[in-house]
This record gives sequence, C-alpha cells and structure tokens, in this order.
Amino acid sequence: MKKKSYDELIRERRSLLKSSGIDHEEWESHQRKGIPPPPLEKPYSRDSVLIELKESEETGLGTISLVKAIKNRESRRKFTLENLKLEELSFLLWATQGVNSVDKNRVWTKRTVPSGGARHPFETYLIINRVEGVEPGVYRYLPIEHKLVLVNGNKPLPGKISEACWNQDFVGESAVVFVWAAIPYRTEWRYSVIGYKDIAVEAGHICQNLYLACEAIGAGTCAVLAYEQEAMDALIGVDGEDEFTVYLAPVGKV
Repeated sequence: MKKKSYDELIRERRSLLKSSGIDHEEWESHQRKGIPPPPLEKPYSRDSVLIELKESEETGLGTISLVKAIKNRESRRKFTLENLKLEELSFLLWATQGVNSVDKNRVWTKRTVPSGGARHPFETYLIINRVEGVEPGVYRYLPIEHKLVLVNGNKPLPGKISEACWNQDFVGESAVVFVWAAIPYRTEWRYSVIGYKDIAVEAGHICQNLYLACEAIGAGTCAVLAYEQEAMDALIGVDGEDEFTVYLAPVGKV
C-alpha cells in the first residue's frame, strides 16, 4: 500500500473541520431508525463513594463582572500550594457542566454550556490533589445529581499526571485536573458520522467556561492538549475506544 504524503494526510485531517462531503441519507442516524438513546450520564454502582457538592446559589461565588472575567482571562501555569475549597470546586463543575433541566423522557439535558442536539457527549473526570474535605484520587462528576463519585483512590497522583502530559510539571502541581472524556455515541446516536466536528467544538465551550469561572474565584487554569492518549485514558479508567480523553485543564489558586 502506498504511503500517504504529508499533504494528503493534512487534507484528510482537515475534513474533520468541514460540514460537507457526507451523504446524510447514506449514514442514517440511530435516532432516525428509532433506536433508544444512550444514557444521559455514565452509570455508577450504588455502593460507590459519593461526595455531595454545594449548589451554585449556596456558594456565593462568581459575582465579579463578566467583562472583568473576560478581560483577565489568560492561561496560568503557576499555582500556589493552597487547597481549593469544596464550594469552589462545586462552582467550577456547575459552570462547566451544570444541569439546568432534564427532559422527562431522558433524551436530553440543558446545561450551562451549549451542545448540538443537547447531547452533551463529555464526562468530567477530576484528578484531585488538594481539595478541602476530599481525599486525593480520581473522581467523576455526576452532573444530574451534582455529586462526585470516586473512580480510583490510589495515590500519589502528581507525578503520574505530569508524566502523562509529556512531563509538564505544572499540570501535576495543580490542586485539581479537569479531564474531559468523550463518549462519541451520545452524539453519533443523533448525528451519525457528521457529529465529530460538534464534539471537538463542544470541548472548547466547556473549557472556556472553566477559564472564566476560575477568574471569578481567584484561581487559574491552562488548557492542555499535549498528553499521551493511552496513559491519560488509563489514569482516569476509560477504555480508549467508546470513551476517551479529549481535553484537560489543571486548576489551582494563583
């Protein structure tokens, strides 16, 4: 088989950013075929360790002006050793994936960020190093319940997370690392093979909300795409096929 040239590979990969070139009738979605939708949220065992989070209205956080948050927004790679408070983490999770309403048929959710068809294909994993009242470990956010579920309590984590991010030390030095893993089928169910551009764009919606929410509480973050796929997927405990890491952002006080 002839090896593709650099230019051929570039043009092939660019197709992800386009909305043309696919026959919609040829790739009929599962929604149109009448197949039931996938769960709105990844299930968890009922005997799992759960952590209650604070409701956004209860935290009293995020009261700075939107203009100030946008103006001050920047990528921050230097964090103090100060712990993040649980109410601060609660606020950041609400700002990035908080649920405002759930469809009575449990087909869609409306959240604090937009999503094509309200499909919301991302699960939020947290690699926690320093959060008051929370033991270090890997957790997953349950947006409908507004709780955390423990995924893995193994420690220590800072060295592992930095290594998985091509030895970027500042990632492991953060108080918590937000890791967004996509479950593509949530979007594929509605949009079939034309949904991948949408998934990529939605990661940006989520992370920008994190940037602005961090500015509102005196914290900082830095979006990271430089990571080793298999290592990161293993760290948060996903299979790398039906669910895999797409984006991550360390957060700490600045």
